[in-house]
Amino acid sequence: MSLSPGTRWVIHLPITVPDLARARMFARTAARALASLTRAVDTGEVTVSEEDSQGVRHRVFCDRLLPGGGRCALPTDHAVPCTRRIIRHRRNTLRFH
Repeated sequence: MSLSPGTRWVIHLPITVPDLARARMFARTAARALASLTRAVDTGEVTVSEEDSQGVRHRVFCDRLLPGGGRCALPTDHAVPCTRRIIRHRRNTLRFH
């Protein structure tokens, strides 16, 4: 098997949770944790699917292109304006900027 230069491999890691909301939450948490360790994680492409309907995927992050470059790092269903990053303040509370 010969690979062309720039070939990318995708890791599929099945994890069972009871509903779409929890699947997205778990996937966001896992993606952000892994992204803090390596730049190889493309968080904008993170999706979740039902076990028996893996062809139907649901995005986890908004990933909209922002003015001036970059992509939105918030969840797909966010109610605040898009932003490139999430700012954590003391006591582990989130602030969006």
